[in-house]
Amino acid sequence: MKNFCCCLILSAAALMSAYAQGGITPEMMVRIRKGYEGTATDKALRNALQSTSMAVLAANAENAAMIDTHFSDRVQTIGITNQKSSGRCWLFTGLNVLRAAAIQKHDLGNFQFSQNYLFFWDQLEKSNLFLQGIVDTRKLQMDDRKVDWLFQNPIGDGGQFTGVSDLISKYGVVPASVMPETYASENTAALRQQLSTLLRQDGLKLRSLARASDAELAAEKTQMLSEVYRILCLTLGVPPEEFEWTRCNGKGEVVLTGIWTPLSFYEEFVGKDLGGDNYVMLMNDPLREYYKVYEIAYDRHVYDGRNWVYLNLPMEDIKEIAINSIKANTAMYFSCDVAKFLDRRKGVLDVENYDYESLLGVEFTMDKKDRVRSHASGSSHAMTLIAVDIKDGKSTKWMVENSWGADNGYKGCLIMTDRWFDEYMFRLVAEKRFIPERILKLCSQKPIMLPAWDPMFLMDEGSEVDTKLFHLGR
Repeated sequence: MKNFCCCLILSAAALMSAYAQGGITPEMMVRIRKGYEGTATDKALRNALQSTSMAVLAANAENAAMIDTHFSDRVQTIGITNQKSSGRCWLFTGLNVLRAAAIQKHDLGNFQFSQNYLFFWDQLEKSNLFLQGIVDTRKLQMDDRKVDWLFQNPIGDGGQFTGVSDLISKYGVVPASVMPETYASENTAALRQQLSTLLRQDGLKLRSLARASDAELAAEKTQMLSEVYRILCLTLGVPPEEFEWTRCNGKGEVVLTGIWTPLSFYEEFVGKDLGGDNYVMLMNDPLREYYKVYEIAYDRHVYDGRNWVYLNLPMEDIKEIAINSIKANTAMYFSCDVAKFLDRRKGVLDVENYDYESLLGVEFTMDKKDRVRSHASGSSHAMTLIAVDIKDGKSTKWMVENSWGADNGYKGCLIMTDRWFDEYMFRLVAEKRFIPERILKLCSQKPIMLPAWDPMFLMDEGSEVDTKLFHLGR
């Protein structure tokens, strides 16, 4: 009994020590409990919130009317794509930009490039990127930040425009009918999980061979990639080396039937370098100094490809460039934090769509910079920027072509107010011809290198956000 009492005394002493170090004390709890007073208003809100979606209750009745759908300037596009339950928005967006140009130039009608074809090579290249990264870091400790980051991110279905550029330059493109979608390409979670497990296992094996010669490590890695290739063939199909395709015009009339390789098809129907000679990635990154060029270490899809490099600009410069492109009937790769204030039914992104402050009785005061550095916001979804509405010389709203199917949003598109654009837009890829010379000359700077685990770049466009939105019915 004496020992038992001593234990109680010691436990109480330990508890008081925890209070002193930041624990919730009984005195604090008295004050904390005053946060809920149980008033009639509190009870009504509690009843509603415990049985109804918070987004439904926070919907702003004053903003219920549909936004004006007129746009002063719009790029001509045909057809809406559907990435289904996958994080391939970056790939759909990149190909949609090229598709719009190809349709205009070659009168192709409702034509699509095969997203599945490039996704196959993306997954193989990302597997090699991870495995070679493990080889390169095999002499570092397992808890080294870079090694840990590699094992945390062995592969995914998300990405960004540099990946589109490098993959197309290396593997070309094919029509959607030549390598159509499969269940696995439209529902990528299971494939991602199995490849991640296999690659992590292979990564550990490569680290165990740290003293092997370069040739032995290369042979082992090649064997591992052959297993990945087989899995991709089983789930996504075998990518063609050559194919026959019948070309039709916008009226559906047959123009010709021919034989192409993926690269010869790229040369004929795209015909331009997608790299830095023609395109520039622009970013509104509030964490960094504007008018500087930055590079993200290890942020690429292809090991022998290019890291993601961007020019950081204030929003007014990005808007000027976007307007120049739209007025010239040229679509752009665009990315944003799509989950914020999205009214899925109307297809409208507006900071006035939901009033969570009034519903919950709190204030949300973070600006764009604070949201990014605290991981509350970041670029999560890529779409094709196609329209702007200009009144009295200023943009008032924007529209993007999405890849969630024609029955989602506003006819398959999303409309953004200018204020939402300022707060949640992050990346734009524009052709150099639309960038003013005063800005274009800044691209010659030596990039400032940033780590792959920087808060702004922890997640590429796609993956988690796209898949979650799909299962929520968007």
